[in-house]
Amino acid sequence: MNFDFSDDQKLLRDQARKFLHDKCDRKSVRTVLDDNNQLFDKELWSQISEMGWTGTAIPEEYGGLGLGMLELCVIAEELGRSLAPTPFSSSIYLFAEFIKSYGTEEQKKKYLPLIASGEKVGTFALSETNGTPKPTNIKTDFLSGKINGYKSPVCDGEAADFIIVAANSDKRAVHNSLSLYLVETTTDGVTRKSLETIDPTRPACSIKFNNVTAELIGEEGMAWEMIENIFNRAAVLYSFEQVGGAQVSLDEAKKYSMERFAFGRQIGSFQALKHKMADMYVKIELARSNAYYGAWALSTNSNELPVAAAGARVSASDAFNYAAKENIQIHGGVGFTWEYDCHLFYRRSKILSLNIGSTRQWKENLISNLEKRNIV
Repeated sequence: MNFDFSDDQKLLRDQARKFLHDKCDRKSVRTVLDDNNQLFDKELWSQISEMGWTGTAIPEEYGGLGLGMLELCVIAEELGRSLAPTPFSSSIYLFAEFIKSYGTEEQKKKYLPLIASGEKVGTFALSETNGTPKPTNIKTDFLSGKINGYKSPVCDGEAADFIIVAANSDKRAVHNSLSLYLVETTTDGVTRKSLETIDPTRPACSIKFNNVTAELIGEEGMAWEMIENIFNRAAVLYSFEQVGGAQVSLDEAKKYSMERFAFGRQIGSFQALKHKMADMYVKIELARSNAYYGAWALSTNSNELPVAAAGARVSASDAFNYAAKENIQIHGGVGFTWEYDCHLFYRRSKILSLNIGSTRQWKENLISNLEKRNIV
């Protein structure tokens, strides 16, 4: 594979970086972090929607820009670098992709323009327990046109106007009964409760459904296949976010090590810190390489996508977690303080590594898909 982004895509990356540098500084991130009543930066959300980012990969006939997934990868990396406190991933990587891939023509015309314009926010609700979600442990039901059940945690659930919910259909007696349904959160019977998370800039909630009207998305009984496909696509995008955050963690560790002096020398000249930053660099470059592989597979609809997505997800999660942790260590005592920004990246690294499944789950996916291709 010989892959790189085009000149136009690199230009988009540069423009996005400049825009977010001006519009999404650490002060705005901390404002959302400190304010329990502020779910996300609504002003920033409005601005990136006006830039067209929310419609990047949505076809023009449904109100989007009609670009592609590579452009979305570029934007994802810059959002990761800036720690943007918005529901972009839930609404664009998940909800919009489900509608694009499996919605009827009527559903696409109804929902995609609202998502592309940023007027409405969407998300996806799967988990019900602390364990790994599986078709066998989903208890939420869709019976006689109504959803009853409980989902937790749901990322950006409080901010969402639309939620795609995994639930067992009327055909529960049949083995393949798990289906996807779209719920509008203004519908009677939807109750949301905030959950405390390590990163309040990416909030989550629990949701109860009590006789809630919903509409089917995609083919009945095919939810798990649809979820796996969309999660593979989202994993690549999340990996770019994580690479972006990891790179800034390394940059800030390097900057601090060049400015801080101890025993009359820059601490960056100490061999122990050099080794830490070298390890950070290696992990980030490995993650970037895997993310590029995922981007290639995603943009070409390659049958290698499940392997590429899992590899990107595992390596990017590892790189961001490691870089964020070591950035704190290199900053020394001040790295643990509220005033320094190290904890912002550490928080984000942890929350991103749990979205759409844990690192352990993605490692199992990687091994399983490699075995299917007779690579291991």
